[in-house]
Formats: sequence, C-alpha cells, structure tokens
Amino acid sequence: MLTLTHYQILRFISASGPTTRAELVSRIGLSKAAMSGLARELIDKNLLRETSTIQKQGRPSTLLDLDPQGAYFIGVSMASDPAVIALVDFKGEIVNRIDIARSTDPDEFAQAIANCLPKLIGGAAVAQKRVLGMGVTLSGLVDQEQANCIKSTILGWQDVPLAKIIHKHTHLPTFIENDAKALAVSERLFGEARDMHSFSLIWLGKGIGAAHFVHDRLHRGAHGGAGEIAHCTIEPNGLPCRCGKTGCLDTVASMIAILDAARAQGLKAETLDDIERAAASGSSVAIRLLHRAGSALGLAISQIIQINDPQMVLVTHREERFDGLFSTVMQQAIEANVLPRLSGVTPIQFRKVADADWAVGAASVATHSFLHGFI
Repeated sequence: MLTLTHYQILRFISASGPTTRAELVSRIGLSKAAMSGLARELIDKNLLRETSTIQKQGRPSTLLDLDPQGAYFIGVSMASDPAVIALVDFKGEIVNRIDIARSTDPDEFAQAIANCLPKLIGGAAVAQKRVLGMGVTLSGLVDQEQANCIKSTILGWQDVPLAKIIHKHTHLPTFIENDAKALAVSERLFGEARDMHSFSLIWLGKGIGAAHFVHDRLHRGAHGGAGEIAHCTIEPNGLPCRCGKTGCLDTVASMIAILDAARAQGLKAETLDDIERAAASGSSVAIRLLHRAGSALGLAISQIIQINDPQMVLVTHREERFDGLFSTVMQQAIEANVLPRLSGVTPIQFRKVADADWAVGAASVATHSFLHGFI
C-alpha cells in the first residue's frame, strides 16, 4: 500500500526526471534515513529504479527514476475510427497497440475493449497485475470526476456514465477525458510542457479544442468547459454552428470550415496544404480564406494569453506542414491583439500529432490519476 509520501516522491520524479535521494530530501523535507527507506520500498515495488551515478562534491550519488516497466496504463482514443487502444508504460511509451471499430453504443464499445485486452496485454508479455488503470478520450464535455460524458455531439451522447460502463466490462479503474485536455495532460507528464507550471494547448483539426494548465493543475472550470475557444463567438451573426449558436470560431478556423469554404469558392482542396499551395501560386480566394481563418484563430489565442498569461501556447495539428500563410497570419494576429507587455514573450510552439498520440493522452489521464493516489 502506497502512502501519500510515496506518491509525492513519484510525482516529483515524474515532473523533474532522474533525481538523487539528496535532492528528494531537500525538496520533500524528510530525513535521509526516512527517504532511503521510502525509496527502497518503491524500488522493491518496481516503481522506481536506480540509473546512473553522478559525481558531485563528496560521495557519488545514484539517480532514481521511474521504472518504465513498473506500471502500465491503457489508453483508448475515440478521436478516430477505428478507435486506437494502446498499452503504455510508466514513461509514456506505447508497448502494444490494437485498432477496433468505434461504436457509438457505450455497452457495445466497452465489450469490444474488454475483448481485446488479453491480446493487447499478452502480446506485450506484460503481467496483468502491472496494468493499473485505463483512460478514454473523446470529443465532448466531461464532468469533474472524469466519469461521465456530459455531451458529445460527434458521438451523439448526453449524460453517458462511460467510466462506469467500461469498468463493468474490464474491471479496471477507468477515467474519461476530453481529447484536448488529455493531450495536455500527456504533454505535461511526458512532452513539451514537462517543465512548465502553466501552459495552454490548442488542438486544430476537424474541430478546435483547447486545454489549460494553471499552476500545475488542469483548469476545468465549474462545469468542465473552461477555456474552450471553439465556440467563442468570433463573427457575430456569422455562420450557424453545430452547437446551435452562430459565428463560433469553429465555423471560421477549423479544418472542416476552411476546406468547406474553399470548395464553396471553387478551390479543389482536400488538405490545408492544398490551399497553401494555391495561395503561394497567387490565388486571391486562397489568400483571403487563409487570412480570415488565421486572423480568427490568432485573435482567440491572444485572448487566452491575456486571460491566462501562460508560459507557452502549444498548437497541435494533423497537417504535414504548418509553416505557411495560415500560421504566419495567426501569429501576426496574436501579436497584434495582446497587450504590448505580453507581445513576443509567450512562445507559440507547433506539434503534429497522430492517432497514437491521442491514445498516449488517454493513458496519461490514468497515469496522472495513479500519481495522485486515485488508483
């Protein structure tokens, strides 16, 4: 049985990377003897391992790190069809993966997950007892307890107790999360934002998602929808949105909106890159579309920067390239619409994501729950 101090040690090493016992004593405030005992207990449980030895003043010190084979988590991504189910180790690496049809019937989908687990776990030669929990990501609103899908327009769900349904079929502790929020948790645990206390993540795909860490905590708001910029009104009296409003950012800057607008104006475009090439060739239609969409997204991100003042904004996307006119206009709009004292001080980073990244994001939700003692 792990204590609160055990979890504190695991969280510190997860956030900071390989660490000496002396550093843990300094940061957590325990005696050397107490820390030595706690570290040994975590090593015996295969949750920590000793790695390299470093030479500082005095005696050499051995670094402690998370043991990637000490704990595994299952991530289920409903961001694509087929859905991706991955077995992910304690360091965020996929060790096995299976794709299954994405059913919108919760019980049917839960049973399909349960059916593939023996192959997923057995195929990686991982002991069942090492698999500690499961995370599931979807597009939609999720409650504070990460148990219920409040609403998902894409899946046609409302008030679905998905975590409970999946747990009934798999007997694993299960947590569900909005896809952009799960991706942000993954970046905080394993990726670009590991050393940051506050950052914002924007997801630009068929729709637009957003998630925000503020002082090391995922900011959800009172109803799970904090910082969701997709349905902020960007063009009053603009196009109707699937949410029931008009003029939402989603109707202007999402990939579906951009491509639909391009086709409606006679451009043959299947990807953003097609429109970028047309703009580079002098198409006034393509240039106008990219300016409109880039300006709208940049304006929305500038408001996030002024409200949250993050250390970084990470824009995630599926496009092969993201360095054309759309990106340039977006960044110009950000700089033009933030306060002068914030202009240029918030890095805007870009990262292409694939289906597997969403599954790692889902698993990271369960990893995060374990590190905080919820499993």
